[in-house]
Amino acid sequence: MARKPSRSATLTDVAVRAGVSVATASKALNDRDQVAAATRRKVRQAAEELSFQPNTLAQGLLSGRTRTAGLLTDELGGRFSIPVLLGVENTLGNQQMSVLLCDTRGDAIRRQHYIRTLLSRQVDGLIVLGDSNDLRPALPGDIGIPVVYVYGESDRPEDLSILADDHGGGRLAGEHLLGHGRRAIAHISGEQSYRAARERAAGLIEVLGEAGVELVGSPMYGEWTQRWGRHAAHTLLTAHPDVDAIFCGSDQVATGVADVLHDLGRKVPDDVALVGYDNWEVFAAECRPPLTTIDLNLQGLGSAAVQHLSAMIDGESRSGVIRYPTRLVEKQKNK
Repeated sequence: MARKPSRSATLTDVAVRAGVSVATASKALNDRDQVAAATRRKVRQAAEELSFQPNTLAQGLLSGRTRTAGLLTDELGGRFSIPVLLGVENTLGNQQMSVLLCDTRGDAIRRQHYIRTLLSRQVDGLIVLGDSNDLRPALPGDIGIPVVYVYGESDRPEDLSILADDHGGGRLAGEHLLGHGRRAIAHISGEQSYRAARERAAGLIEVLGEAGVELVGSPMYGEWTQRWGRHAAHTLLTAHPDVDAIFCGSDQVATGVADVLHDLGRKVPDDVALVGYDNWEVFAAECRPPLTTIDLNLQGLGSAAVQHLSAMIDGESRSGVIRYPTRLVEKQKNK
């Protein structure tokens, strides 16, 4: 004979066990001021003994909130989306909230469909994840719920955008190389059309200038590929064989540069110090030798987005651009 599943404890059960009314039990579990401390402790003890789980749907109906957030992304399978999403999900989970994920795949029609879908689900707020640190079109202003943009800046100044500090990351790379006595420093990066690439170069040049050091040549912009890194390294070292350090705008580019240095018998970091960007494990760890690199702290970006969104859901006003700090991960030990 099949066994009946045990019935979950209800708020009424908790009230009966604690010897209070259902209304008092509800107020005690929701930390209302009208309940005495002793009564609150008695109700909570009863709830714990009965393994009582609050009905989140009912709580949402009472509070006018669903305890869910929507996340819109243009490239779920991309390098940057998953770590940001993990930071979002972890922090929402800590706050007992859930996330509804929608991948628009860069399609404007899909984006509008998902916005309507999320609004129909009555999400409490939206997080919009960009596919680059560049400006992106803002969502319509009449959505009626808080929106936070992460790893992509809204083109509407009154919105809140949380970005990686690429200018600061370029400075970190420059300070690291200068701190190890390097003075003939070059820069190889990806596409110049990317604001992140330009800001990384600007940060490097700024910190070199403060130290009275000139960049070797001009920043070399190309593709975000190992192939470009190899080509640029050959060109650079042919024109400037005395280069003693190279800062690359990505780990993928830096891995190509490392291949050329290895082929030419130039030891990293003894002969030429090498710094990458992104802390992309598949490249940074497998490079010969492992890359010293700038970590974007993408999970931190996602977590910060949730924290600011929660404050906005609670009625706080947030706007402007927050640049989240990067950090240097040293894997090459300079002598």
